[in-house]
Amino acid sequence: MNDASSPAAGTPVAGPVETIVETVTTARGPKMIFEKDVAVPVGDGTVLRANVFRPDREGRFPVVMAHGLYGKDVHFADGFSPQWERLNALHPDLFRTGTSGRFLRWETVDPETWVPDGFVVVQVDSRGSGKSPGYLDPRSPREIQDYCEAIEWAGTQPWSNGKVGLIGISYYAFTQWAVAALQPPHLAAIVPWEGFVDYYRDAYRHGGIFSNGFTSAWWPRQVLVNQHGNGGTRYRDRDTGLPNTGPALSPDLLAGNRTDYVGEFLRHPLCDAWYRERTPDLSRITVPVLSAGNWGGPGLHLRGNIDGYLGAASPQKWLSVHDGTHFESFYLPAYVALQKRFFDRFLKDERNGFDDEPRVKLSIRSPYGAMRRDESELPLARTQWMRMYLDAQARALRATPPAAGSAVSYDAQGDGIDFATAPFERDTEITGFVSVRLWIASSTTDMDIFAVLRAFGPDGSEVVFDGAHEKTPVSRGWLRASHRRLDPGRSRPYRPVPAHDRIEKLEPGQAYPVDLEIWPTSVVLPKGFRLVLTLMGKDFEYPGIPGRMRHDHPQDRGGPEFSGSSTIFSGGERESFLLLPVIPPR
Repeated sequence: MNDASSPAAGTPVAGPVETIVETVTTARGPKMIFEKDVAVPVGDGTVLRANVFRPDREGRFPVVMAHGLYGKDVHFADGFSPQWERLNALHPDLFRTGTSGRFLRWETVDPETWVPDGFVVVQVDSRGSGKSPGYLDPRSPREIQDYCEAIEWAGTQPWSNGKVGLIGISYYAFTQWAVAALQPPHLAAIVPWEGFVDYYRDAYRHGGIFSNGFTSAWWPRQVLVNQHGNGGTRYRDRDTGLPNTGPALSPDLLAGNRTDYVGEFLRHPLCDAWYRERTPDLSRITVPVLSAGNWGGPGLHLRGNIDGYLGAASPQKWLSVHDGTHFESFYLPAYVALQKRFFDRFLKDERNGFDDEPRVKLSIRSPYGAMRRDESELPLARTQWMRMYLDAQARALRATPPAAGSAVSYDAQGDGIDFATAPFERDTEITGFVSVRLWIASSTTDMDIFAVLRAFGPDGSEVVFDGAHEKTPVSRGWLRASHRRLDPGRSRPYRPVPAHDRIEKLEPGQAYPVDLEIWPTSVVLPKGFRLVLTLMGKDFEYPGIPGRMRHDHPQDRGGPEFSGSSTIFSGGERESFLLLPVIPPR
């Protein structure tokens, strides 16, 4: 059918968009109705475009929705070929049959997996992306308001039972936190899978340092290629052969119809109103929550899921933390079963026992793999907090502080220094929040600290995990010394949270205490293994594996202020220590 609805005046788009309806047979056998380019009007007159997949039978069904900018018509294999090949190599049985995976989109659910179980899947191109016209401003208040209105649209359609659940990875997770805080009436539950919450601390300004590596690459490679009006030069719709992004616009029109994404972060070095309006108020989230994070995701895909779980006001909330790549777990049968049971309970009102599920499920990592374990809370109530004191002279981590003070210096832009424990005398589990108290000095007026928690076997080989984004150590943390002032309302003895509301320069050569958050982790260190704290002046990278979460923008870290020499003190009146959450055996 022809849909003659049109976007707001002045929006660069040509003519009406045709909605295509077809009935397709899923890989599981049952048929589903596929409606392509359905019009979703929002409050300012703009019309977003959505794909709707629904059961081929009469009835009203719960809605599973995602709203974002990766393209509702861009097949996973076309837009993200390396990740698609990795997923199929790791789990070759996931999408092996017939048309299985035909409608699979990056970081969203597979309609062929969900629709046969009585769900409607709705995938919406967000404003300024794909088939949806408008100004492209990712995660902006306007985009989140659009999402809120799209939820209300879906909740009132004739095929909807009035309950909308949100699910998706990363981008599609952050926007869930944000829109849930707006409390749209038809929103019934959310499943944010590996997605940050705090726009400043979780993703873009780690410890106050600009995380430009991922940000600068993500914007052109994953967003601008799908901007509405780019002409679909990268890939085309598999169903129609037409561009995924609507009519082609000139480069000048495209540039004028989007934000200066990377530039905004450089213009906002402190956690000001610009970040605060993009950070959800978790106390306003009251719907049931299933939050899933990744131990291997420091820098993007971990901290927010833990904070979202802890901060959400909903009495019905669960936390699951896994390992592996940030996209594979989402599609694994055991995790899909967990997602469906959650939505069966809160979108279909099935009394399936989900209310009695343990509130916390954790993958406990070791050098030999990982095991799943049920818990009741985080931090774990049985945590034994252990201080390991830095000894600058011996480059060691010890259970007791060194009697005499000492210091060690390193190149402020260099590989830094290691502090190592003695081999553990018994198997030791570390699960939860980690922090470091350091006494530091700089030869300049500022100092960037890159802290890396690492593990080594008896033969000296390092324990390396498959992380969310890349090969990863046990965990990481960051701090710019001029951002050392803490937020007293949010900080805990085991978890310092900088306020990031002012810049307090250092006096060259003067010693200062600073508290640094290392992101939460879980690892069992067998007897004979050692733990190492590496303090560096740059990003930690494994040889031959360039990191994605880099912090090396010349405008943020260039110039003499971040050169020179950095010093770590220990012992005496300047005790530096690592605080570890040691978990005793049950």
